[in-house]
Order: sequence, then C-alpha cells, then structure tokens
Amino acid sequence: YYTALSASFTEPWLFGNKPTSFTFSTYYTRQTNSYYFYQNTGQSMEVYGIATGIGTRLKWPDNQFILYNEISAQTYKLTDWDYYFIFKDGLSNNISWKIRLQRNSTDQPVYPRSGSDFQLGLQITPPYSAFRPKDTDYSSMTDAEKYKWIEYHKWTFKGSTFNRIAGDLVLMTRADFGYLGLYNRDLGYSPFEGFIVGGDGMSGYNTYGSETIGLRGYPNNSLTPRKENSYAGNVYDKFTVELRYPLVLQPQSTIYALVFLEGGNSWSDIRDFNPFSIKRSAGFGVRVLLPIVGMLGIDWGYGFDKSYEGEKGGGNFHFVIGQQF
Repeated sequence: YYTALSASFTEPWLFGNKPTSFTFSTYYTRQTNSYYFYQNTGQSMEVYGIATGIGTRLKWPDNQFILYNEISAQTYKLTDWDYYFIFKDGLSNNISWKIRLQRNSTDQPVYPRSGSDFQLGLQITPPYSAFRPKDTDYSSMTDAEKYKWIEYHKWTFKGSTFNRIAGDLVLMTRADFGYLGLYNRDLGYSPFEGFIVGGDGMSGYNTYGSETIGLRGYPNNSLTPRKENSYAGNVYDKFTVELRYPLVLQPQSTIYALVFLEGGNSWSDIRDFNPFSIKRSAGFGVRVLLPIVGMLGIDWGYGFDKSYEGEKGGGNFHFVIGQQF
C-alpha cells in the first residue's frame, strides 16, 4: 500500500515589483508490502521531507535566464524493508542545496513551435566523510551506519530545441544527462538520488528517492543496473527526436500526434560511461491537454535492444500523465 500527504505554497511575486518566486513544500509518504492476501504492515518505508526555494529572473546575459536555489531535507525510515534497497532497517538523512540555471526561449509552453529550453543543475550535500578519521574502515560498518548521513554531488543537464518544419509541423530534439557523484570511493555511491531509467517515466508511485527517467519502448526500470538487490543507476544519458503535428489547437484543449526516435542508457559507475552505448527505440503517440486535468497521453514504442534483464524491449504501451518525455 502507498500513502502520500503533501502541502505546498508558492508566491510568484515575492517582492511585488519583479518576478521573484518563493516556494515552500512539505510531504510525507509511506509504502508497505501488504496486499490483499498477505497483510504485513510491519515492513515499510517512510519518507519525511521539507524544502524551500527562490527563483529569480536574470537580466544578464538576457532576460530569458532564470536562477533557482533550493534547500531541502529528507529523512528515510526503513523498517524490515528489503525491496530494491541497499539496506533494510535504519534511518538515512539527506540535507542538500540545489541550484539550477535555466534559459527558456520557447514561443509558448503548451505547443512550442520555435525556441529552446536548456537547464543545468547541481545538487550537493556536505562531505560528511571528510570529517571522519582518515583510517575509517567502511568495510566493517553496516550499510545503515555508512548511509546515516547521505553525501553526494549530483549534476544534471536537459536541453530541448523546437523548429517549425512547415506550417504547424514541429521537430523537437532533446538531450539529457545526469551524474550522481561521490566524495569518497571507499564509502561508495549514495543509495539515494540516482536515476531509474526505462518505461513511462511516471514517478508518482516511487518512494525510493531516485529520479525516474522515461525511455519508451522498454518496461519500467528495465534499463537500470542493479547492485545486489537495489537499483544503481548513477549515470545516464538520453537522446530524443520527435516530430509533432497538432490535431486541435484551441484555448480549451490542445491535441497533437507525434512520432519519435529515442535512445539512452544508464551505468552504475562514471568510469563505465559510454555515450554511444544506447538502447534504441521508435514509436508514435498522441497528447491531449485539458485545462482541468492537465497533460494526458499514450505512446506505443518498440525497443530494439536488450534490457539489463537480457530481454529485448519489443512493443510497449506507455501512458502519460502530467509530464513530457
């Protein structure tokens, strides 16, 4: 069973005379392994979180740049939880600072015909291991002891361009990259904040503390390496070429069809990263934007390569709610 509670506040004009946004959010999630014929609520994973951030529109190099800063804290509480995780009992604390620089020059948010959107982000925690004795023996510590205070530096890049081919026919190209770095190789990579690649990219039912990356044509999570019983995607890349054509362009609703080529992969270590070793797919789909519901869609993709389980991607349907690939 899965339970989620959240509350957020946003003030888009913090000082009243320029577009400086302020956000505050808090949330709680709880997941158990109980189901209809087997009730065991003693096994659970709980996440407590709080975050606050400020976004400012810059004047240099031009007024299309936005700088966003955020401070957040999460506590992960695991109770006999041995499902896709590196340890099963204990507490982990994640206190981080995030900064993101974005330049968005698209002509409109719903169906862009021109412009681009580039984002460069960095999220870091204090290097706790630097304050421990140099002769600390991490091999003698339990995973719960090693990861009581999570440390990492996380780098992300997302870039999209939109070009009108003819009329309202639009070519969208996109490139994504993410790297979860470490401070101490003896301690190893953080069990949190990695990347889970493959499938529809929907992250609503995910308390694992990772970033979900959709890659159509493959089952969910199937392009993510594993370490023992846990996901270990610490580096990923993804490339997309998408041709879009609108069927309905009205203020009350927008509907467009698309065909796509896509490729990407993930690795457990930056030393194994190969940007040309990608899992390829192709397919088609449709998007519907309704003012009350938001973005809805369905895609069919065919994966040409094998996943980490050794199975070929084949044909897969993917449902889209509220996000873009």
